[in-house]
Amino acid sequence: MTAMNIGQAAAASGVSAKMIRHYEQVGLFPQPARTDAGYRQYTEREVHTLRFIRHARDLGFSIQQIGELVGLWQNRRRPSRQVKALAQAHIDELERKAQELLAMKSTLEHLVHCCHGDDRPECPILDELAARHAPATAPAQGPAQAKPKTAGLRTGRATHGSRA
Repeated sequence: MTAMNIGQAAAASGVSAKMIRHYEQVGLFPQPARTDAGYRQYTEREVHTLRFIRHARDLGFSIQQIGELVGLWQNRRRPSRQVKALAQAHIDELERKAQELLAMKSTLEHLVHCCHGDDRPECPILDELAARHAPATAPAQGPAQAKPKTAGLRTGRATHGSRA
């Protein structure tokens, strides 16, 4: 088994050396063995774990979720229902975020449609951004009750040059 330095491990795993150090610092990835001179040395097994982490990051899992996934992956006796539940929770969060993004897109499309985009200084986009609306979320609300970040923007009909 050939040991690799951090640059070689980064190239082999597709994870930058900076991110490898970060993953070590936050406890997602264990500190590797070091040479007498203090250089990190990675085995193929550790590079495989880095690839696993990269794939999980590519799917949008959080550092905490990836930590759980790595633990489950390394535990050959884990019940697959735990992995499925974690993945399903992530899907649910992605769906919520996708809906928020679609709401933002819809609002922006509406505002762009209402803007003449000519030499006139009037601009409903800027007017809406400058409008004084209540904050999108109240401090007492939890994440499950939070409204989309477009809460103050109106997606209904708009009248150009006037405030609705």
